[in-house]
Amino acid sequence: MNWQGESVLVTGGASFIGSHLVDALVLRGALVRVVDNLSSGSLDNIRPHLDAGQVELIQADLGTPSAAEPAVEGMAVVFHLAADHGGRGYVDLHQAACATNLALDGMLFRACHRAGVEKVVYASSGCVYPNHLQTDPNEMLYLTEEMVGPPYDADNLYGWAKLMGEMTLQAYYKDWGMKSASCRYFTVYGDRGHENHAVIAMIARAFVGQNPFVVWGTGEQIRNWTHVSDIVNGTILAAELIEDGTAVNLGTMERTRVLDAVEEVLRYTGHPADIELHPEMPTGPLNRVADNALAKKLLGWEPEVKFMDGLRRTIDWYFATKDRQQVRQTLNARLTER
Repeated sequence: MNWQGESVLVTGGASFIGSHLVDALVLRGALVRVVDNLSSGSLDNIRPHLDAGQVELIQADLGTPSAAEPAVEGMAVVFHLAADHGGRGYVDLHQAACATNLALDGMLFRACHRAGVEKVVYASSGCVYPNHLQTDPNEMLYLTEEMVGPPYDADNLYGWAKLMGEMTLQAYYKDWGMKSASCRYFTVYGDRGHENHAVIAMIARAFVGQNPFVVWGTGEQIRNWTHVSDIVNGTILAAELIEDGTAVNLGTMERTRVLDAVEEVLRYTGHPADIELHPEMPTGPLNRVADNALAKKLLGWEPEVKFMDGLRRTIDWYFATKDRQQVRQTLNARLTER
């Protein structure tokens, strides 16, 4: 697909992942519009594009009924990343807020259909996978797309909203022919990330010299942290190659124990600290790792950034850009907020 001159909307385009997607689309020559309420995003993330007149900004809340239609008007492709979301602490502790995504997604998809948008690309999540499959960290589990099915058992209301979003887009394609793709993101990290997600939280704790160094859960939980650059590449490929609402995993198949990530953060930053486990805190599934075979088959995609390499790059970015005093003052609150 030639993105040169293509009219593209990125909802949540000033956020962590959204702003990286905007970077990639501008580089490809797309005419990019961003809609964002700046509840978790920052204009600094897209400032160069705004200053250069390369991006149109609409500051609006897509949870408001009147916001979606003007945002999608004239757009050929809509990348829908906007959501009320956060890390594990937020997803567990702010159920009602995450439930608002059901309405937000529904209004946005309806507006896209009415406006004749050619394709919607939806940022879904590994949270759609059944909780009961992900309880044993010692099992060599890789989640394949067809595992999302009866009995449905999504991860909190955030996961249920993502699941309903996927199913809605599939129905729109079947009944009305609106093309779409859903990308199931798995534990994204990288620069511009937020302290309410595990990797940035680990780095922040080392940055401020926390000792004892707090780890939520037992530390044995398994994740497959995926670098934002790989997520963006997969999302654009999905826009180019999927039309029928198929949902595809975007995640590395590296199985990383939380404690192993913590130990590398401490080693790389040179921060000697005692590790203090807090199993009473929000932990999430104990074993969440994607199988990315379908993405390889349909998109020719596979992640390029190894976790430990990406982790060190993210540490370098964080240490180069953050203010210690400010992080000390805000870290505890940001662990559970947007």
